[in-house]
Amino acid sequence: MSVHDVVFGFGAHSAIGDMPELLRMAEQADRDGLDVFTLSDHPYLGDRLDAYAALGFILGRTRRIAGFANVTNLPTRPPAMLARTVTSLAALSDGRVVLGMGAGGLWDRIADMGVPRLTPGAAVDAFEEAIVLVKLLSGGGPPVTFEGEHYQVHQIEPAPVAAPPVWTGSVGPKSLAATGRVADGWIPGHAADWLSERYRASRPIIDEAAASAGRDPGEIRTVFNLPGRITDRPLAATRDREGRWIGGSVGQWVEELTGAVLDHGASGFTLFGSGHGAPDRTVLARWAQEIVPSVREAIAK
Repeated sequence: MSVHDVVFGFGAHSAIGDMPELLRMAEQADRDGLDVFTLSDHPYLGDRLDAYAALGFILGRTRRIAGFANVTNLPTRPPAMLARTVTSLAALSDGRVVLGMGAGGLWDRIADMGVPRLTPGAAVDAFEEAIVLVKLLSGGGPPVTFEGEHYQVHQIEPAPVAAPPVWTGSVGPKSLAATGRVADGWIPGHAADWLSERYRASRPIIDEAAASAGRDPGEIRTVFNLPGRITDRPLAATRDREGRWIGGSVGQWVEELTGAVLDHGASGFTLFGSGHGAPDRTVLARWAQEIVPSVREAIAK
């Protein structure tokens, strides 16, 4: 994967009351040249906007930036309908959509929505089937019949629109292997970074599964969620005692992210606020105007 493919974005939560500020941030990020914005997808929370309704609205108010749910709450969104949603958004936005996918995490709340509860293993099987089905129902071609264990469709015409890239939030070994077989990107869970044990133990599972499926592991990007501060002066350490990224000065961010790309194969970074929420607009501006251009310049040399 070329260093020119490295993407930079920001993440936010889509609370109903936050929408005016979220829209201002997305428009600012669009002007400043960021590549992606992400919204969380928790449909069992009453104060949250529907992630896909919000994505469509924001994409309609921006020109360049892409959007995705980080990550889609798959159990509440049947994949055949999800395929229609993401291909429609791709058509409306000139392809500015990524499909973030998860097997489902908070199953007690998911079940509260009336969704049948799945075991962890079955949820991952359904997750892999769903990614395959979304891709089958994209890109044109003859009608699709799919007889999976969890999902079935019969003689459904694909949309004449390419499937968006699929990035997963896989954590466990079975889910990581599914990512290697059928997905296009991986967002390490729990804000793990490129020096973390979680990343070092997990990425080889993706690569081995991809190779076994005849795919090039290098084509599956790793996009890191980075909650952190941007400080005026360098910090004594950019990680806490548990090894979690906490941020630092612009120079520290640039040095670390450049090394992540060139030495560890990172291909994307999504900035969150230090409390895992949305960064404020001042922090977002420093990210987009100071850190990101410097990293892009450094990795292009």
